[in-house]
Amino acid sequence: MSTSCEFFNLKKKEALQEVDTIIDFSSVDISPSFKACDSLIEKRKRTNCFRSSIHTYISESLSKHKLEVKKSINEKVIVEILISNTGKVVVSKIHSSDFVKTMLPSLDSLLNISIEELPELRPARTKRGIPLTAQYQIPIQIRVN
Repeated sequence: MSTSCEFFNLKKKEALQEVDTIIDFSSVDISPSFKACDSLIEKRKRTNCFRSSIHTYISESLSKHKLEVKKSINEKVIVEILISNTGKVVVSKIHSSDFVKTMLPSLDSLLNISIEELPELRPARTKRGIPLTAQYQIPIQIRVN
C-alpha cells in the first residue's frame, strides 16, 4: 500500500527577481580611516592620511622600546594587516629577513602590540557605505645602529 501527499508537490518558480544593483565587494571605494582623517572627502587625501597616520602610530609605539643590536640594521619589514568590516585590526603576517629576525627577535611581538594599540579605525566602505574587510601591507623601514 502506498500513499501520496500534496505537501511534497514542489513547483519551480516561474520568474527570477531582478537585481537592481551589483555591489563589488572586492573593491574599496572609501579606505579605512582614523577619526583624524574623517573630515577629508577626496579619496586620495583620505588614503594618504590613513597611511601616514598608521605609520606614525606604529613608529611612536616602537620608539617606546629600547632595541639593541650588535650590528646595524637598515632593512624594510612588511606587515600585512587585516581590517575587518567592524574596524578590528589584526596582523596577518610579518615579512622580514632572517637577519632582522636574528638581530631583533622581539620585533614581531612589538609590531603586534603596536597594531593592537592603534586608535579606533573606521572600516573600508563601498560607495553605498557598506563596510568591507580589507587587507593592507605596511612597509616599515627598520634602522637600528
